[in-house]
Amino acid sequence: MPARNYRCLYRQKDLVHFQVVVKETDLDIGVSQKCFSPKLANWVFHLVRNCRTPLEEYIKKDLLFYKTLSPYNPLPDAPPLVYKMALAAGKANVGPMAAVAGAIAEEIGQALLKRSKEVIVENGGDIFLRTTCRRQIGIFAGPSPFSYRLALEIIPEGTPLGICTSSGTVGHSLSFGKADAVVILSPSAALADAVATAAGNLVQNEADLQKAVNFAASIPEVTGALAIKGDRLAAWGRVKMKPL
Repeated sequence: MPARNYRCLYRQKDLVHFQVVVKETDLDIGVSQKCFSPKLANWVFHLVRNCRTPLEEYIKKDLLFYKTLSPYNPLPDAPPLVYKMALAAGKANVGPMAAVAGAIAEEIGQALLKRSKEVIVENGGDIFLRTTCRRQIGIFAGPSPFSYRLALEIIPEGTPLGICTSSGTVGHSLSFGKADAVVILSPSAALADAVATAAGNLVQNEADLQKAVNFAASIPEVTGALAIKGDRLAAWGRVKMKPL
């Protein structure tokens, strides 16, 4: 995905989108036009840096938190973001770093809500969204024919919402599965991220799509799930699809 071309799938014409990059964190952020300013972008840059720093410092003294692929209990003095990641990962039965992109998107998104009623924060395919109108979020599923052809319709009453994607055929994130895309919806973006990873790990072929969706459906707080491989898909919950 050179130049993160998939970002065209969720950018909204009525919002101002801007990018903030701090080390591995590469965010695409949309806010109301009247709320955007260079000062806001600079504020978000410092917000991201302040969000990452406690996590980076914690990892230095607890490397197992970073490396483990299993649920993990952080040290008693761990920062709040670490606890949020560990809690989400525990519910999905994966390692806490499986929740990092969604957790950071959610932290930044929640802070931005104090300045804009419309907020989209995307972090490596994981989205935090708050909207006051119906919106379409396009789906990128790598080589699948569904890529750039399907969108999720999101209603205001369903937000704030995490919309997180895991893929075994696209991107650099670790996946033991072969799904083109597993998309999870939850009010918690950290949980959506962790569950997307866990559900994606279950998909080796088209016959596993329903199993992945059923797994996601079994986790409280997950409100919708979509799994894609090739020209097949399975869906559950509050997933309304429309042609893009």
